[in-house]
Amino acid sequence: MSGSYLDHASASPVRKEVIEAMLPYFDQLFANPSTVYDLGSRIKLTLEEQRAKVANLIGANAENVIFTSSGAEANNLAIKGVALGRQKKGRHIIVSAIEHHSVLNSARFLERLDFEVTFLPVDNHGVVAPERLQKAINAETVLVSIMHANNEIGTLQSISELASICREKGVIFHTDAVASTGNVKVDVNELNVDLLSLSGVSVGAPKGVGALYFREKIRLMPLIHGGIQENGRRAGTENIPGIVGLGKASELAMEELPEKTVHVRKLRDLLVNGVLERVPKVRFTGHPQNRLPGHASFCFEAIEGESLIFMLAREGIYVNTGSACASKALKTSPVLVAIGVPAVVAQGSAVFTIDKTNTVEEIMYVLEKLPTAVDRLRMLSPVWGREAPVYGKETCA
Repeated sequence: MSGSYLDHASASPVRKEVIEAMLPYFDQLFANPSTVYDLGSRIKLTLEEQRAKVANLIGANAENVIFTSSGAEANNLAIKGVALGRQKKGRHIIVSAIEHHSVLNSARFLERLDFEVTFLPVDNHGVVAPERLQKAINAETVLVSIMHANNEIGTLQSISELASICREKGVIFHTDAVASTGNVKVDVNELNVDLLSLSGVSVGAPKGVGALYFREKIRLMPLIHGGIQENGRRAGTENIPGIVGLGKASELAMEELPEKTVHVRKLRDLLVNGVLERVPKVRFTGHPQNRLPGHASFCFEAIEGESLIFMLAREGIYVNTGSACASKALKTSPVLVAIGVPAVVAQGSAVFTIDKTNTVEEIMYVLEKLPTAVDRLRMLSPVWGREAPVYGKETCA
């Protein structure tokens, strides 16, 4: 075994079946779907067929799915679109403290427009307590956004329970399901949500395409103005090849989900238990059981996560540290701060995300190389050996 790619949350290879489905739409079926002649009408039909495939993946009606350029754009459209569209009803929104930057920064943008934002705390596993949400909602609250699964620590939220609280109070509820779609079952009716964001990357589609589900009669203020594409909710000529890729990937994800879940959970548990057995003073972050099946995240005491990433890459092992969208920020992860990890420990974060293409041999290769890399970095660390927080060795049950 010469290497292992375990950073599927940030990017995955596009499958051959998806590429083959996309290819004709670059040079043969290239017409604009907004044109009225037959070539355009054919592409318009294809566009709607892909919309139905994506909707089927999440248990939605096709007419309630908007295509976007990414999960981040879908989150922006949900947060800003609802808040601006409902501002006459109230100017208060609630987001959890561990949301993706596209949600957190959208909320901060609204603060500059004189909206009030509550950043809801989480417990040390990253879980939002329903009673905290209940207390945070007031007469001015128009929107709550809590992610289905956290991309950095893997924790799954009890979205249906949280959404039910909002529904009882007449508050719109959005969930960022970018990390969960294609990795666990996602059904908008079972989750009881009003809006849901997803990304092509997480289901094996190419980069540059995503989608937003919205419940009927929800008013969304467009972020991109221009033509009448997506029923006037998002202007701009549609990315047909990317959308076809998302449609095909959605089909494959739905067919393969049960088998994939069993496979990646087995590899995750092998990795987690192996790391906790071989490396001292390491914290397994996120909820030990209620988490994404192919997600493992750790904080290694007295080292820097980026140094560990570089050292592992020299061995052909590719993982990430914290959020891929914030890895160049050179500051402590706000997610790890929110769950109470001390800054000195949070600096040593590493995130492993596993796909159906990974093997037992790859995980064993990681378990062979990782302890040595950690030991070498600790030998160079000025803080190694000092008294520091000690964490229990939680395992995946």
